[in-house]
Amino acid sequence: MQEGKSRMAKRDYYEVLGVSRTATVVELKKAYRMKVKELHPDQNQDNPNAEEQFKEVNEAYDILKDPEKKAAYDRFGHAAFEGGTGASAGNGGFRGQGDFASAFSDVFEDLFGGFAGGGQRRGQRATRGSDLRYNLRVTLEEAYTGKQANITVPGSVSCESCSGTGAEGGAEPTTCPTCSGMGKVRAQQGFFTVERSCPTCQGRGQIIKNPCTVCNGVGRVEKERALSVNIPAGVETGTRIRLAGEGEAGLRGGPPGDLYIFIEVERHAIFERENQNLFCRIPVSMTTAALGGELEAPTLDGGRSRVKVPAGVQSGKQLRLRGKGMPSLRGGGAGDLYIELAVETPVNLTSKQKELLREFEDLSSENNPASHDFFSRVKNFWEDMKG
Repeated sequence: MQEGKSRMAKRDYYEVLGVSRTATVVELKKAYRMKVKELHPDQNQDNPNAEEQFKEVNEAYDILKDPEKKAAYDRFGHAAFEGGTGASAGNGGFRGQGDFASAFSDVFEDLFGGFAGGGQRRGQRATRGSDLRYNLRVTLEEAYTGKQANITVPGSVSCESCSGTGAEGGAEPTTCPTCSGMGKVRAQQGFFTVERSCPTCQGRGQIIKNPCTVCNGVGRVEKERALSVNIPAGVETGTRIRLAGEGEAGLRGGPPGDLYIFIEVERHAIFERENQNLFCRIPVSMTTAALGGELEAPTLDGGRSRVKVPAGVQSGKQLRLRGKGMPSLRGGGAGDLYIELAVETPVNLTSKQKELLREFEDLSSENNPASHDFFSRVKNFWEDMKG
């Protein structure tokens, strides 16, 4: 009879946490965290019931967070966990005050990150080496043809003396005696069971008794490496080339990182680049621009192309040489080379040259259509302003 009264007095677990029976795992954890903060005995020293309420919250969360226990509770209620009978028999029954360490570790890991086992799980795993970046400058000619570049990369490599284990002679690490290989230790602090990364092995679960004298137990050493890198034709500033496994060596047998080559193409004295197209500004004499003619245009491959200059060409006119631009990095042909003509005004004229130009000016006033049209419009503008 007394047992029946005790069972009736026990509060519903959903009511204890303040959630509905359809609450999700996330909602359960959120409610539990709020209750833990609210009812912690250290924060409720003037409440004599705080300790019991705190235990009640832990008990409720430990049942409802476990899918099997929750299903048993939803079907049989508190009877499922009393006396080792009912649906919980396969789980060994429920301990009266709740498995506090199990329940609280979920939330404690969210709050404090590296504790409560999370750091230990990361610590025991082999660690991948860091990725490295190398900035490589190439000329425009090298970007046009491609090249095989030899570079020296500073970084760390696996220690040959210990084969990357960190132990003298390549011996295997031994189990940490402090944490028995778990990588974590527990400490009781009032009502809390706190798990921390093992101070002896830093969460690895293993220790090295005789560290390698070459790498001091780290498992890798600093060393420059000479590498050959294939720079494909068509690269441009910002192109990234990945060399898998050429980054820093991993720790505790972990894989190495990658090496990323970032390309920077230097400015050229003659050509300017815009994507796959090249531009070259070539001066032409005033007489060639007026009468027409030919000129030799340089190409980036070191060749020459003869370009016909039409008579009466104006400064800024562009002539296109198809396929003389940069090759495509991913195939598909090459860009074009644009020759921009810059009509050059002669300087340091002799008296005879000046006399001939003045005579030419008198004879050619009607041969400058752009000038005639512009000044006609200016004249009309001034007349309109006077009106």
